[in-house]
Amino acid sequence: MTTPLLQVSGLTAGYGRAQVLFGIDFSLGEGEVATLLGRNGMGRSTTVKCLFGLLPVGGGAIDFAGEPVAGLPSYRIAQRGLGLVPEGRQVFPNLTVEENLVATARERRAHGLAPWTLARVYEFFPRLHERRANLGSQLSGGEQQMLAIGRALLTNPRLLVLDEAAEGLAPLIRREIWQALARLKAEGLSLIVIDKNLGPLLELADRHHVIEKGKVVWSGDSAALRAEARVVYDYLGV
Repeated sequence: MTTPLLQVSGLTAGYGRAQVLFGIDFSLGEGEVATLLGRNGMGRSTTVKCLFGLLPVGGGAIDFAGEPVAGLPSYRIAQRGLGLVPEGRQVFPNLTVEENLVATARERRAHGLAPWTLARVYEFFPRLHERRANLGSQLSGGEQQMLAIGRALLTNPRLLVLDEAAEGLAPLIRREIWQALARLKAEGLSLIVIDKNLGPLLELADRHHVIEKGKVVWSGDSAALRAEARVVYDYLGV
């Protein structure tokens, strides 16, 4: 049996005395795209924080490429090949687009994937090249999201996690973001995507994991989720 690229087992975590995760279990194979679905406050973003060492793990295990990463500092986790596009984009407002991109860039050929360079990011997102001398604070929301994705790609990740991938963006820009993610999938990059736009996720993802009250209550592929109207209504509210 092939070892999953990412294996999360029995993950628990919380904030102070408030426990949020009560045993999260899911896995991701090399080159796969998975989603974490659920209403706000159910544990999706908390799970992401645990993956990247931004929140202490209370219990359970996180294995990446067959090695444990729970408890490692964030920079060590990034060095292992996990890249994050955070909720809210979190671009550096007083740095230019190009300075944002190179601030955390890392040269590395990641496991057969074509390496990401500044020139390749500009080719992938031509708008960033056009705005390369502008400050992060001068960009639109859609341009900031492109910048956040480009910045993460320049760490040359083996797995890219996007928290609220297209939240708050205009429909045309959302479509550009989904097209970009489809291109990354076609190149073989593993992705975990959190978003509320179920339609594009059903087209993009290989597998979905629904989180409710800190547990994974349903997992399956897009065909299964389309057929499970109860799951969509009860847990996603759509």
